[in-house]
Amino acid sequence: MKTALRLLAVASALVSSWPAAQAQQPGSIERGKYLMESVVACGNCHMQRGPQGEPLPDKGLSGGMVFEEAPFRAVAANITPDLETGIGKWTDAQLAKAIREGIRPDKTLIGPPMPIEFYRNISDDDLAAIIAWLRAQPPVRNAVEKSRYNMPLPPNYGPPVKSVKAPKPTDKLRYGTYLANIGHCMECHTPRDGKGRLILAKLGVGGQVIPGPWGHSVSRNLTPHPTGLKSWTDEQIAHSIRTGMDRDGRPYKPPMAFAFYKNISDADMAALITYLRSLKPQAVGGGKS
Repeated sequence: MKTALRLLAVASALVSSWPAAQAQQPGSIERGKYLMESVVACGNCHMQRGPQGEPLPDKGLSGGMVFEEAPFRAVAANITPDLETGIGKWTDAQLAKAIREGIRPDKTLIGPPMPIEFYRNISDDDLAAIIAWLRAQPPVRNAVEKSRYNMPLPPNYGPPVKSVKAPKPTDKLRYGTYLANIGHCMECHTPRDGKGRLILAKLGVGGQVIPGPWGHSVSRNLTPHPTGLKSWTDEQIAHSIRTGMDRDGRPYKPPMAFAFYKNISDADMAALITYLRSLKPQAVGGGKS
């Protein structure tokens, strides 16, 4: 637990607060920075780590974090603009296809835990903003090993994504659903079947066991069920997401990206909570992380 808290403290120092999302221009670097350092939180996986899993801020999003489970040994890619080991030679269109469709420029498929099924929902403007921000980062040379899969990958994640428009922030439920998708909340907070596939009929009920340098964490139930968030106030939910603390003051374990989520604007947080309140109340084995 002390190691997990130390990692969280170091990560928290890496991310600075940013203005509310609605103050940013669509497709701008500022919008990209807000998304990357709040709800999308790519650095939670793609930041290079030290031997104890500690973030290395001077290495940026140069990858190397290992996700080792029975179906795969996945290694986070270097997504800095390095020409040899990163994305420096990729075009914007190739980056967009990799993020939203999981297809690299060499036509190979990106496997789990990259949440492509959720990233297919990223709007054109927000995708452009994220790419603009990635382009603006310093290149870091870091060659990472290839991921290995002991399971068949799908031929694709669906038909090509042509165009996506985000819902208006004034529609709190639809916009909250959008934010939860691009923040891939349900990638961890939905149980999986024996083949590792999300059980969408149990959306948000948690129960996944997630190993890491912190030990094993269990994703909690986010539905409005008595074993989930039914008795929680909006303020308690927001505080927990931003601080990584239970409403009783107990710390959660990684990999939830609290160091990034602390920068989610009040308006976006309200929309996310509206979405969580809309989920079907259900119980599942497991519980708190």
